[in-house]
Amino acid sequence: MSRSESWNMARLNYHHLHGFWAVAKEGHLTRAAQRLHVSPSALSTQIHQLEDALGQPLFERQARTLKLTEAGRVALGYAESIFAAGTELVSVLREGRGPGRQVLRVGAVATLSRNFQENFLRPLLARDDVELLLQSGGLDELLGRLQVHTLDLVLANQAVEGTGDAPWRCRRIARQAVSLVGPPAGEPFAFPDDLATRPLLLPSRAHGIRAGFDLWCEQRGLRPNVRAEVDDMAMLRLLARDAGAPALLPTVVVQDELRSGALRELAVVPGLHEQFYAITVKRHFTPPLLKSLLAQGEAVVLAGPVPATP
Repeated sequence: MSRSESWNMARLNYHHLHGFWAVAKEGHLTRAAQRLHVSPSALSTQIHQLEDALGQPLFERQARTLKLTEAGRVALGYAESIFAAGTELVSVLREGRGPGRQVLRVGAVATLSRNFQENFLRPLLARDDVELLLQSGGLDELLGRLQVHTLDLVLANQAVEGTGDAPWRCRRIARQAVSLVGPPAGEPFAFPDDLATRPLLLPSRAHGIRAGFDLWCEQRGLRPNVRAEVDDMAMLRLLARDAGAPALLPTVVVQDELRSGALRELAVVPGLHEQFYAITVKRHFTPPLLKSLLAQGEAVVLAGPVPATP
């Protein structure tokens, strides 16, 4: 292949790409054409020409709207990056301003410890040049947003496996033993005998560590005395502090209370751990902010903030 042929294949009509971007954002050809002050037929022709150049259909029609194909979602991600870079180029060269704020979009499953999330994101929280967009939800919902590039990262407490249709990149970023914690005062906790007699605060059965704890007890012929089952770790943290009963959780959830003495660790459940995962999707461009977060060590994201020196 000659250099001129290679150049022609690599050329991309950015005017057509902008028309595609407008239709993708509007989800409607006519409204996008009105925004761009062109006729719908002219805009439709531009998109067909772009599809021909890329060799992939970018939209499929559903009722009266246009839905992005898988190739269209990929193209939209690139278009967003290209036009953001163009805006930055103008601000730097014409207006003398440096790059604008970087944005990182993070989703976290609703059952994940808030302390862990804060520890993981702490390096970015004090930066004036960074905007964090944080969303909470179910794992399937968040993975759907990740796949269409409306999230850059999902934090979860269970692993997922990638497939051809869902090319997840899942890495374990931390693992912590699960403990029983309780009030600093009161009678000693005899582990494991007291599991059957002392009222306990446990995660709900939807949580992974609850399944592991139930199996651990079953294997030893123990039947725990359950006072409450709690789905939300933030609520379990409050009850551990205020209800006067031992609670089963990773210590990162109550790191501040353990440090201040409001709670104490009563026992570590042997062989039981909470896993923390960072899930991304295969992409050609990984935001530098994301790279820096994923490079953190396990000890950092489990340790919490360093107390101020008196």
